[in-house]
Amino acid sequence: MLLIGNGRLITRDPEHPFYECGGVAVSDGRIVQAGAWETVRARHPDAEVLDARGGVIMPGLINVHEHIYSAMARGLSVKGYAPRGFLDILEGMWWNIDRHLTLEQTRLSAQVTMAECVKNGVTTIFDHHASYFHIPDSLFALEEAGRETGIRRCLCYEVSDRDGAEKAREAVLENERFLRYAQADRSGMTAAMMGLHASFTLSDETLAFAAEHKPDGAGYHIHVAEGAYDLEHCQKTYGIRLVERLHARGILGPQTLAAHCIYINEEEMDLLRETDTMVIHNPESNMGNACGCPPTMALCHKGVLTGLGTDGYTHDMLESYKAANLLHKHHLQDPNAAWGEVPEMLFSNNAKIAARYFDTPLGALKPGYGADVIVTDYIPITPMDAANCNSHILFGMCGRSVIHTVCAGRILMRDRQLAFCDEEALCAHARESARQLWMSING
Repeated sequence: MLLIGNGRLITRDPEHPFYECGGVAVSDGRIVQAGAWETVRARHPDAEVLDARGGVIMPGLINVHEHIYSAMARGLSVKGYAPRGFLDILEGMWWNIDRHLTLEQTRLSAQVTMAECVKNGVTTIFDHHASYFHIPDSLFALEEAGRETGIRRCLCYEVSDRDGAEKAREAVLENERFLRYAQADRSGMTAAMMGLHASFTLSDETLAFAAEHKPDGAGYHIHVAEGAYDLEHCQKTYGIRLVERLHARGILGPQTLAAHCIYINEEEMDLLRETDTMVIHNPESNMGNACGCPPTMALCHKGVLTGLGTDGYTHDMLESYKAANLLHKHHLQDPNAAWGEVPEMLFSNNAKIAARYFDTPLGALKPGYGADVIVTDYIPITPMDAANCNSHILFGMCGRSVIHTVCAGRILMRDRQLAFCDEEALCAHARESARQLWMSING
């Protein structure tokens, strides 16, 4: 039995949303009690205690669109790289990296990314992986890192024709192998999808091969209309718009994640809603790649299940929360935009998305839910309650406010010290491996 308490408790349980001094009791990976700290403590007097020391206790965060393979790009300068648009960024940076990643570098990328997630209070990730230099077993390398780290993970491989048909087939088969592994797994920590890059790098033949090798019950994780070229290519090549093509090929549906969705029209938004397809917003990545602002507020208002991700740009979901809040106010020139929609995406919709892939309910601290709990060092300087706690999170916290991280009842970080690795040694190993990767990229 583990108790996490002695702090302001945000439960995300509508019946009992907030306790001025609260705590939770955890057993066998689940929450067994949540409430006033004195009550929880008195009921379990002999349990181990993780002390919040007056900070804020809340559910672990969920990132529904990550890119582990981008980990070693930080600080990289590619010779001759001077992008003029999104296609240049893909070819010059991201596809360049994945064409050089060894299996060991993939594993290390996962270890350091997952460590960063834990340090930022993220306990569940949906990753979209690519490593065309070495495809076989790459998802299993990510899985190995996930087991060591202890966070929940939904993994897939990015199928694409960009390096030829044979590589595309290898990518599909890697997805299939891992999907069957994940479907047989009973830990509750692993899930999988059929990953697809984007319409403009996927032929009808490759999409058919992916559908043929996708086990029943699995969905797709695909980039949709991230750049204008994706739409232009689809209209020129197939005579229809992007979402229409994906619908015609059987890609849409309640198990599918459509990341970005920037260049879509109202009819496509309606099609996403009608098929119950999930959409993921990645604000910092979209701004950083100069791709544009998606119609995220319209998607939310239409009832499309819309979540929040980082696209590998950061591993801090609270940073993504801040960016999305500002982006849509600025883009719509409306100071009232995003106040309700973005926290709903992060704190409610991401949990609903996770529920389509994990049997354990997540995103709230209430009996029966997964024991994914984080504690921040935030001490409010103004009154804090259930009605304004999201505002306190937005303006007063960041990922590095997190001091304790627990996932499935396992303490992954205590007092900002990772419990599953020697962080200094891991980072030293990663730096040397990144140096080797950079040398291989720059010749």
